[in-house]
Amino acid sequence: MATENDKVKSRWDRIKQQMRHTYRLVVMNNETFEEVGSYRLTLLNVYIFVSTLLVVVAMLVVLAVAFTPLKRYMPGYGEGGENREEVERLFREVKKLEKQLAAQEEYSTNMRKVLVGDVETAKDIIKGNTADTSGAIERSQEEEQLRQEMELQKVGLAAQRPRTTNFSPRDVPLEQMYFNTPVRGEISAGFMPDNKHFGVDVLAAKNTAIQAAMDGYIFFSDWTLETGNTIGIQHANNTITFYKHNSVLLKKAGNFVKAGEAVAIIGNTGTLSDGPHLHFELWHKGNPVDPRDYIKF
Repeated sequence: MATENDKVKSRWDRIKQQMRHTYRLVVMNNETFEEVGSYRLTLLNVYIFVSTLLVVVAMLVVLAVAFTPLKRYMPGYGEGGENREEVERLFREVKKLEKQLAAQEEYSTNMRKVLVGDVETAKDIIKGNTADTSGAIERSQEEEQLRQEMELQKVGLAAQRPRTTNFSPRDVPLEQMYFNTPVRGEISAGFMPDNKHFGVDVLAAKNTAIQAAMDGYIFFSDWTLETGNTIGIQHANNTITFYKHNSVLLKKAGNFVKAGEAVAIIGNTGTLSDGPHLHFELWHKGNPVDPRDYIKF
């Protein structure tokens, strides 16, 4: 009696025998029945040929996707590698453009405020912080005098800094130096060093540009409580000029400016200012001098 293994073996033998059977493939003309070609085939040969053809086609498809731009159109295939680097590069460029756009918008907004006179003054800041200053202790007259003397000492030290004053090896008298007029207008207060007024106050129209008196480097460009928006420029020959109470500062510390270049806009900032004007100071070798002796306003 045949077992189950014998049945399976006999079936596999029959399949192998059928695979080795020889068949003839004849190609004939349909109209004349003329034999065009005749081919001897076996099922094993047909199987091998079809399998080889499928493997070759699959390899060609894989190579085409891997080494040609077709991979960009395959979902999920092009998400890494070069494609990711390209996306990151574009992302960085977009962020850079956003920062440039924000800076340009801020610059345009500030320029619009300067042109229309819509600027924040020291009085506005004080009004906005009344809650913080309501409990402030009033300073005595002796303390005020001490503060003014300390400020004068700082200015004198700044005028004598060797790293910023050695523009020229020659010591030229002020009388031989040419100064550009910072702003033309009426002088409302003159040079009074005995009263701690170390410059001149020049009245001018609103939004008038303040010009640099000489070539030099800006060593101070900031806001102080008493003088408001202030610009300090270090010139050659141990000379310093100050431009105080401005509404807007157009230059930053470290910038180099030419004579006649706009550095600020006239204003009314600081507790020592009671109206739009320019407080201009001229210092030489650490000492204040009367600007009217060298500049025509």
